[in-house]
Amino acid sequence: MRLVTYKSLGTSRIGVLNNEEIIDPTRALALQFSENNFVQPLRRAEREIPSNMLDLLAQGKETLAKISELISWIQSNPVPREKMINDGIIMPPDNFILDAPVPRPGKVMAIGVNYRAHAAEMERELPEHPTVFTKVSSCIVGTGHPIHHPKVSNMLDWEGELCVVMGKKARNIKAENAMDYVAGFMNGGDITVRDWQRHTPTWMMGKSWDTHGPTGPWILTSDEVPSYKSLHLKTYINDVEKQSAPVSDLLFDVETLIEYLSTAFTLEPGDVIFTGTPAGVGQARDPQEWLSPGDTVRIEITGLGSLVNQVIDYEN
Repeated sequence: MRLVTYKSLGTSRIGVLNNEEIIDPTRALALQFSENNFVQPLRRAEREIPSNMLDLLAQGKETLAKISELISWIQSNPVPREKMINDGIIMPPDNFILDAPVPRPGKVMAIGVNYRAHAAEMERELPEHPTVFTKVSSCIVGTGHPIHHPKVSNMLDWEGELCVVMGKKARNIKAENAMDYVAGFMNGGDITVRDWQRHTPTWMMGKSWDTHGPTGPWILTSDEVPSYKSLHLKTYINDVEKQSAPVSDLLFDVETLIEYLSTAFTLEPGDVIFTGTPAGVGQARDPQEWLSPGDTVRIEITGLGSLVNQVIDYEN
């Protein structure tokens, strides 16, 4: 399934993207309850399927399986399509905008220097352990949201990445069991202010600016990703390809990262892991290239859609 967080009429809800439309699983369940003559069907449905992504993921894969069944049920239901649209069960493209799939993760972990070619272009030695840093959750935005160009720096860089979304609590997890704890995968952009990144050894001051963590447009659930290592990542700036690499080039794979991180602290449902960027960033080019207002960043990974964000002046 392609899980999304969407906004419509000022309200934020979770949904499943079906072609270009969204099916709202909570309202779909309410329809099912109504057809079975339950009282207060919507209130009952909201207790079973939360309307925000963190609470949904916390309920685990059983709830995701129930949602999958609901989507199939809606697609075969004889209720007129117009009524489903009026009841907010089906949302045509003009009726919503997409937010980040997990708008405010509890934790946003990120991994640096995790592709061999990227380590080479940045003139860094290959790390013995994963290079872990954090991005504050307030930097997260969705597809279509502008990236703010800072007033105090012109060294704004792109980094396309595969993001892992955790599906249940994980502590002291062995690599061979790690995928059992993953809800799914999505595109991510680790937008970086390079000169501010060098202000501290932790990199955090260059990695967590507002709007510098675009993700989405959806979470592809792990049951639809038989092997994430078969995926391919590409980043385009103004439709010009800048990065292209198979995810299999990761130095520390997803299983290793989950084992390493969960040794130190508990990973929770909705936590996001940016797994690292391949070669092709602006800083490493000759001459160096930086993002400017008006530029468009597009990140695409096989099956995960297109994450598209335009750079604008901070003051705008």
